[in-house]
Amino acid sequence: MSHVDLATIPAQLPTGGVLVATDFSDAARLAQQRAARLAREHGLPLVLLHVLPTDWVAALQAWLGVERASQRIVADAQALLQAEVHGLQAALEGLIHPLLVQGHPVQTSVEVAQRCAPRWVVVGAHGRSTLRHVLLGTTAERLARKAMNPLLVVRQPATQGYRRVLVPVDFSPWSAPALALVDAIAPHAVVELLHAYTVPFEEKLRFAGVDDDTIALYREKARQQAVTHLHALARQQGWSSTRYATLLHEGDAAPGIVHAVQRLECDLVVIGKHGQSAAEELLLGSVTAHVLAESRCDVLVSPARALA
Repeated sequence: MSHVDLATIPAQLPTGGVLVATDFSDAARLAQQRAARLAREHGLPLVLLHVLPTDWVAALQAWLGVERASQRIVADAQALLQAEVHGLQAALEGLIHPLLVQGHPVQTSVEVAQRCAPRWVVVGAHGRSTLRHVLLGTTAERLARKAMNPLLVVRQPATQGYRRVLVPVDFSPWSAPALALVDAIAPHAVVELLHAYTVPFEEKLRFAGVDDDTIALYREKARQQAVTHLHALARQQGWSSTRYATLLHEGDAAPGIVHAVQRLECDLVVIGKHGQSAAEELLLGSVTAHVLAESRCDVLVSPARALA
């Protein structure tokens, strides 16, 4: 294993596997465990990536005032990466491909993903302290904003395959690809399809003097339409009625999703990168950002949208 630049990534680097990014933290090791499990279960190669921040290396070299400082830093990172490889070999029968690259951690990870076209990019989510939003914003959330591959953000130990998956859908073009991802990553899990709904223009209706009974009728109609759309989406994916259950939440989607995760003890949320209000590809939907920050389980973000 040697340090490489993006321009000289080995041609033999496998494609279509699992790419896991590590910074050697405890959170990253949870991601490595899940990535190794996925690679083993699906018979895929595993690429273990560590990005050495270029600005950090340069600053440290300038501070130490030693010409060979960067070489020592790279050598230490190589040793740490090789140690992680040895730690994963017991859990993974196939080959592990370690890759050490200098660059900006987020952008370089995205570029490496573009080179090796993984089925999933796997990263760790940082703790639940008051700093979690800051830390998440510099790693998983920023990757989710830029990534063009499905991004799995790991919070829990990979003691088993995923058993109960929550899939929030808003019937936008990002909903159907999320269901397809469930079949790929958790084909035997119980699936909970969740839709958050509201009565259209309820506040304006009340302001106009519409009585509670009429609004209740509108609410029931919205519920029935949501259930119909949920079943249609499932049928589009080829799911039988035994594959999934439907859930409805009246009100804001983000807190409803987080509450459902806790109540149902889900171990994975699969969610589209955007919702109905998406303006451009590089934006991350506010609901998805909230779920990434607040969910206690793993979150798989789907960047794909259905073709019109």
